[in-house]
Amino acid sequence: MADDDAAAPAPSGQGCLLDNRQSEAGIRFGALSELFDPVTFRHVDRLGITTGMRCWEVGAGSPSVPLGLAERVGPTGAVVATDIDVSWTGDLGGVVEVVRHDVAADPPPPGGFDLVHARLVLVHVTDRAEALRRMIQALRPGGRLLLEDADPGLQPLLCPDECGPEQRLANRLRAGFRSLMAARGADLAYGRTLPRLLREAGLAGVEADAYFPITSPACAVLEAATVRQIRGLLVSEGLATDAEIDRHLANVASGDLDLATAPLVSAWGRRP
Repeated sequence: MADDDAAAPAPSGQGCLLDNRQSEAGIRFGALSELFDPVTFRHVDRLGITTGMRCWEVGAGSPSVPLGLAERVGPTGAVVATDIDVSWTGDLGGVVEVVRHDVAADPPPPGGFDLVHARLVLVHVTDRAEALRRMIQALRPGGRLLLEDADPGLQPLLCPDECGPEQRLANRLRAGFRSLMAARGADLAYGRTLPRLLREAGLAGVEADAYFPITSPACAVLEAATVRQIRGLLVSEGLATDAEIDRHLANVASGDLDLATAPLVSAWGRRP
């Protein structure tokens, strides 16, 4: 149940499966940053985000991406970091402005942006089409939109090498976790739609790629924190017993499981 399936709080009034106010949230954010920040910034740099530009980081969660953008735009640029829960973002100072904001309900931050970026956010938003429309509206002519979302349906296994009972248990629990996410309105096949959605929205030069790690230590950290956070629901919904969860957590801690994430699909395009 790697947190790529549920990395962000559920915006726009949905029930939140992974609450940012719980202590495990900080652990999850740290693991996500280790896993996916290199991917995100590879794309950001390829898109030419540099000194003096304005960036909007949607659903910022933790500070790692806003701070990385701030390094690139420098003192003459600006970064607006928004989320419905800014408790882990805090006051970053410098060129970063942190704002509590619902991307599907609130007007975009004013001023126009050279880059709008969201990672593991829109999959959780009920009105994804409206959120996307508002993000594109916020782009300056020539501005770039970079969306990154998981697609668990493309690679549904926590342990792709299902070679024994430990791996089968892990994959069964992950399937249960996905059922909890789907019941809360998450679109678990959203990532694959991003290139088409950007083209249909009128963006130019649309491209995409995908990435998923296997056997990174951060995958184990992410999995353990996520399971601890949702174990009550797994048990109450009849998806696992306490004994099974304890056994799975011990298997994860052993380091003998090759844990993977769902593919992170990154898609980008330019506002004409």
